[in-house]
Amino acid sequence: MRDVGIYNVARAMPRMSWAPRNLYNLWQRTAGPRSSEIVFTKAESTLFQQRWRSKAMVRAYHGDYIPEKIFKRWYLPDNLPDVRPKKVVMGDDKTMLEEFAKRKKKEEDYERDEKRRGMAPVGSLMLGEIERRIDTVVFRACFAHSIYEARRLVVHGDVLLNGKRHQDPNTRLAPGDMISVNPEAIRFLNGRSKEFPDNVNASHPKKEDLTPFHLPYYAAPWLFVPAYIETNYNTCSAIYVRHPTARPGYSEIPTPYDADGEVIRFAWEWYVKRRPRIRSKTRLERMPLDRAFNPEEMELEKQRARERKAAARRAANVSGMILN
Repeated sequence: MRDVGIYNVARAMPRMSWAPRNLYNLWQRTAGPRSSEIVFTKAESTLFQQRWRSKAMVRAYHGDYIPEKIFKRWYLPDNLPDVRPKKVVMGDDKTMLEEFAKRKKKEEDYERDEKRRGMAPVGSLMLGEIERRIDTVVFRACFAHSIYEARRLVVHGDVLLNGKRHQDPNTRLAPGDMISVNPEAIRFLNGRSKEFPDNVNASHPKKEDLTPFHLPYYAAPWLFVPAYIETNYNTCSAIYVRHPTARPGYSEIPTPYDADGEVIRFAWEWYVKRRPRIRSKTRLERMPLDRAFNPEEMELEKQRARERKAAARRAANVSGMILN
């Protein structure tokens, strides 16, 4: 754990945890006295400050244990729309004005279509790579009471990946991968600790035939399993079925913030402008293990990009010849 003050009440940063103090911080940010700090409808801060604050809030919950440089290089999807301004010729004011007018028109058309038929919250999909991590899947499957305990289970060898011990918590799973957790390492399944006194099966007439399940206090807000994970508590295993998706009005990625709200949108805009572009062979060798990565597809995409640049260059040369 990099920061010992992750549950600091003064900062009120929600984390992936069932801790009561974290639940209080979540209440502060959603319905409590500090909820107005992330509402930018009538904010006096600049756009840069709003984006930076949104990025800080999103990163505190999604992968706060991942260094920012590594997150931007390896955990941002390549298919995010690019909102960075295009390069223009210096002094060509007419081209700049035309591009600005087209861009404003596209933004108005997008907002009109969004209100008319609803648009999928694609901004939340930038966190899909975090949800593929093996430690995140262990936490989402409710085998650990925090993401930090899930990482400890992986590092200590209590998690099997497709039947083999796997001790790298940075691994990103591929659809169809199965993880299995050692039942003796799951604290709320054996009920040894006083932190987990609530026996869910106490009132069941045949509780001896059921899997013991001792919940910690205030665990109800976190008791859900995303749709892309199939869990079996009899065998303490889970299958990563597919990648998270989004549809109009709904996103499968669990987050304490509105999937199509200002916080996610501003964080998305922050990273779209600042994500690194170059992934050389030397850097690819240092990439965290991605079981769904296909280098042939990446080479094909690079070839297509080169062809698009060559076509644009030829079109520019032809237009220059016509103008002359």
